Amino acid sequence: MKSERKLYKSKMISPIGDLYLLSDGESLLEISFENREEFDKIEEKDSLEIFVKTKNLLTKYFDGKNVDFSTIKLKYKVSKFREEVWEILKSIPYGMTMTYGDIAKIVAKKFGKEKMSAQAVGGAVGRNLFPIIIPCHRVVGKDGNLTGFSGGIEKKVKLLELEGHIVKELYLQN
Repeated sequence: MKSERKLYKSKMISPIGDLYLLSDGESLLEISFENREEFDKIEEKDSLEIFVKTKNLLTKYFDGKNVDFSTIKLKYKVSKFREEVWEILKSIPYGMTMTYGDIAKIVAKKFGKEKMSAQAVGGAVGRNLFPIIIPCHRVVGKDGNLTGFSGGIEKKVKLLELEGHIVKELYLQN
């Protein structure tokens, strides 16, 4: 008989709004910008080491520090393609951006393909379970176009500004 895994949640109030953290007790499973209905049945346990560590690092990040999030144990099961895209996101330096097209070229090369769709990359970026920690906010469209972000464009702008971007040099898609 397969037992259900125990899940825990914790809420963090941040400068860009509330963040909802989900864990299995050891690893971080997700960060969400919204308190989804399914979270209501999950036990809140702010004292978990993974939550304390994650919130501590996020607080430093929101204080303007370049934080190394690689020490946070993440747990997820995704396709090889999505995992590869997320690894590239992790490699984007603090204060820098990369385009969907640039990521598509890197992924295509890694998979031995001539081309890769920037839209496919956008889909993988948009399904990131760990915003900020896996910095999907650093991905922009062609020519610096600010497109898509699970928390909304306003949050993306705030995160980029926090990292020193002059957002007017980038632009919002109409």
